[in-house]
Amino acid sequence: MGYYDSDDQEKSRYRKERGKGGYLLSSLIGVIIGALLVLLVVPNISSKLSNNQDNQEATTAFTNKNNVQGKNVSLNVTTDVTKAVNNAEKAVVGISNIQSQGFWTQDGSIGGQGKSGSSEQEAGSGSGVIYKKANGKAYIVTNNHVVEGADQLEVTLSDGTKLPAKLLGSDVWTDLAVVEVDGSKVSTVAQFGDSDKLKLGEPVIAIGNPLGEQFAGSVTQGIVSGVNRTVPMDINNDGVEDWQAEVIQTDAAINPGNSGGALINIAGQVIGINSMKIAQEAVEGIGFSIPIKYVEPIITQLEKFGKITRPSIGVTLQDVSDIPAYHQQETLHLPKDVTDGVMIESVVRNSPAEAAGLKELDVITKLDGHKVSDILELRKYLYDKKKPGDTMKITFYRSGKLKEVSVKLSNESRM
Repeated sequence: MGYYDSDDQEKSRYRKERGKGGYLLSSLIGVIIGALLVLLVVPNISSKLSNNQDNQEATTAFTNKNNVQGKNVSLNVTTDVTKAVNNAEKAVVGISNIQSQGFWTQDGSIGGQGKSGSSEQEAGSGSGVIYKKANGKAYIVTNNHVVEGADQLEVTLSDGTKLPAKLLGSDVWTDLAVVEVDGSKVSTVAQFGDSDKLKLGEPVIAIGNPLGEQFAGSVTQGIVSGVNRTVPMDINNDGVEDWQAEVIQTDAAINPGNSGGALINIAGQVIGINSMKIAQEAVEGIGFSIPIKYVEPIITQLEKFGKITRPSIGVTLQDVSDIPAYHQQETLHLPKDVTDGVMIESVVRNSPAEAAGLKELDVITKLDGHKVSDILELRKYLYDKKKPGDTMKITFYRSGKLKEVSVKLSNESRM
């Protein structure tokens, strides 16, 4: 049977343990050497990467610095709006209303003798539209209120040229006027469009001189906000409405000085003459323009005759609605279902009304079969539908009885 000596066993165990220790030591040395290599190599790589990044940033910065010094960029922006403005802008002018102003003397009087007298000063300004050139003259349409009360008129063309102007005629009812200037310096004449074909929401552009020459040739854009609008007008400033102006409503900005300027469509055609705006703190974007279809016949007459000749019946009138119900029944003897119409206050001697047999207290209810409820409606029909020399049928009540007469209209100054 075999057996092992104890000394031999210990030696054998020692040799085995020694073999294991050598293996662990070799592994540990390998790990340490690997770690040292990482510590030595990685910083060099990081340094190189850092240097490369710095170089890249420096290159980028250098490139950007050069780019900052590049060319200026110019855009050629052409739209339908710019084309429309280009077609019409040179036909829009400024108009200065120049009036005499008296000097105050030491004794407190105006004018007088010695050093006293008067000076010519601009009392107001507006805009106008050149619509015609003929026989060396240029003709400009503007508003009546722009030229009203002027002792002199001066027109400023789009290039700044100033020309003396002559008033050919004006009309308070339509707020239109025509002035004339030397046509040799005028290069552009406006083209009129068709205001009857305007649509709600259609783009429009206003051109004029808001607040005078400081903002000459200003352009504002908007849309057609309303067509066939009527705006009440107090012609004689007595607090009573005398007329209903038919206008185009727009939200294109219209300000003092724009009056008489052009409202154009997207084709650059004039479809209205700017006239007014509602100037209330709570109201924004409501301006009005006179439709060009109403403008054309008026300026033709003003150019030729200097005034508008309108038909007349030869009466003074009062609205029935302003008469107390008691007098409607007891004085005028109107049927109970007749509560409006126009009562004749007086008849002018040798007038069409007198010739037709009309009398005081007659109540007019129809003209040519068209119902009229008040003076505004009567005047509107008379001025828009008739001319001097025409015959018109008048339906009226006299002492409760319905009657009708034919009247041959004249051109007297009274209605």
